[in-house]
Amino acid sequence: MSGWSAHALLGMPIWLLVALFMVAVFAGWVDAIAGGGGLLTLPALLAAGLPPTQALATNKLQGSFGSLSSSLYFLHRGQVKLHAVLPGVMACALAAALGARCVQYVDAALLRRLIPILLISVAGWFLLRPQAGEGGGPARLSWPAFVLMAVPVIGFYDGMLGPGTGTFLALAGISLRGLPATGATAQAKWLNLGSNLGALAVFLFSGKIHWLPGVVMAMGQMIGGRLGAGTVMKRGAGIVRPLVICISLAISARLLIWG
Repeated sequence: MSGWSAHALLGMPIWLLVALFMVAVFAGWVDAIAGGGGLLTLPALLAAGLPPTQALATNKLQGSFGSLSSSLYFLHRGQVKLHAVLPGVMACALAAALGARCVQYVDAALLRRLIPILLISVAGWFLLRPQAGEGGGPARLSWPAFVLMAVPVIGFYDGMLGPGTGTFLALAGISLRGLPATGATAQAKWLNLGSNLGALAVFLFSGKIHWLPGVVMAMGQMIGGRLGAGTVMKRGAGIVRPLVICISLAISARLLIWG
């Protein structure tokens, strides 16, 4: 019994698994609402002792389940039409797979320095434009142009690094497609599901995933993602906009302070 109380399967302490599960539940809730759940889960995996590449790969495994949970909820509630969003999902998946392949060979230090600047700009844009979080404005790009121009860039970034991808996708839907906040969030979750699965496929073949914490956190993500999607439907833009600002600033602060 002493061995069981000290360590779970594969040498992972039980208390650590419980902590990772709780982090995943909260991260799934946050990610379904405004994106940025990786701000919580990736540092948690690193703190649990996983090497950076394993942490990134395992983060994609657990994050995919959170995206799936919230995506299915939005589909069930009629916020997205699968046949319409599928080209974007595929474009995001392919771009993320390429990014996940590149991150295993390319030093991402420069990108890490640029991310806080980009995220602070996102938060500032929302603060200076109160109507930005509500969306519903004129579309600046058609859907085909959006899929060909904006989606692959964000998908590639998700495969390479990832923090804030859901926020970027939701913001792109609001600013470039003129979607309302709830619709942009629902679309973003499907696109983010594509990028997660695309990157995950690459990491599966690379053998970098740590399955025990990944599966435990996946269960937490499914719970949190479902709860977060329900929160979006009930609260709408009133909660999406402030959380986008807060998550953007929080991610920026973490990257600036800890790198």
